[in-house]
Amino acid sequence: MLRYARRAFICSLLLAGAVPAATAAESFDSEQGRVTVEAVAEGLEHPWAMAFLPAQGGILVTERPGRLRIVDSQGQLSEPLDGVPEVYARGQGGLLDVRLSPDFAQDRLVYLSYAEAGEDGKAGTTVGRGRLADDNTRLEDFTVIFRQQPKLSTGVHFGSRLAFDAEGHLFIALGENNQRPTAQDLGKLQGKVVRIYPDGRIPEDNPFTGTAGARPEIWSYGHRNQQGAAFNPWSGRLWTHEHGPRGGDEINIPQPGRNYGWPLATHGIDYSGRPIPEAQGESAEGSEPPHYVWERSPAISGMAFYDADRFQPWQHNLFIGALVDQSLIRLQLDGDRIVHEERLLKSLGERIRDVRQGPDGYLYLLTDSPRGKLLRVGLQAR
Repeated sequence: MLRYARRAFICSLLLAGAVPAATAAESFDSEQGRVTVEAVAEGLEHPWAMAFLPAQGGILVTERPGRLRIVDSQGQLSEPLDGVPEVYARGQGGLLDVRLSPDFAQDRLVYLSYAEAGEDGKAGTTVGRGRLADDNTRLEDFTVIFRQQPKLSTGVHFGSRLAFDAEGHLFIALGENNQRPTAQDLGKLQGKVVRIYPDGRIPEDNPFTGTAGARPEIWSYGHRNQQGAAFNPWSGRLWTHEHGPRGGDEINIPQPGRNYGWPLATHGIDYSGRPIPEAQGESAEGSEPPHYVWERSPAISGMAFYDADRFQPWQHNLFIGALVDQSLIRLQLDGDRIVHEERLLKSLGERIRDVRQGPDGYLYLLTDSPRGKLLRVGLQAR
């Protein structure tokens, strides 16, 4: 286990561009220079996602067992916030993604996705929102705005990531609960990207509104287990990524009403080594090919486009965490084309669950373990 020097997490860190370069506890060679890594906080139990509060507010971090904490300006962890819903903390389930409202400065709303149990013991992904109290100790008036129906998971493939577009629509990237055929069933919400308003209402211009037998929340379908979603800041388009089975992790740019193939089309096989029973091959009639695919699965989770000024060599790059590969994947972009891939930080030996660009221009990572870390990553360019 690498030892990181604990250093102050300065208040002005949360002001874009306001933090001077600091000497990190560890640095690693890369194609673009030395990648620097320092631990901001440690002792998080399977942290899953983070969101940056404005000004000097700290960083919200979810822990999968069901806790929401704030990492303050000194890197200290708060007590768990009150008002967080009860979660189904089993297998891959628990408290998952966190996003701030686009109007957080006015409404202080925090959005959470989490696994929720049903009456029969099975579970599905749920999304709700609550107001962060002025003293940052609790969520007030937490309200559910979306439930994945039906609830089919016995502990796996919940997804899920949240992303807001420029018009304020909320996109939710969902898993198929390891019930493969449901990803092709428009009457179920497994294996879908859904699009709703922030209060849970369904936009009338969604692609399946008015289609008999189809859920009107659906934006796209044919997805497996999506654990990354972010809007490309240059094109304004949503990108998602998902776990394949044994092989076939993929990135998609979901378009309204389109089918992304699972389980009819896949580059992977079953964990048993046998073919996926429903698969017709790497492509299937009526489905979209993946935008990018890994034949050997790195087990991807979390994603962030880099558009800050601090580290110019990272401009127009996409960063994705890898769990099994224990790396930070850097994808260089030319428009929407992915033209180069580099694996960073493999020698850390950490499962990377989430990746976000901080308002200070650094990358922030969460490592997935019983004593997970919040890491701050920079670049000393050549």
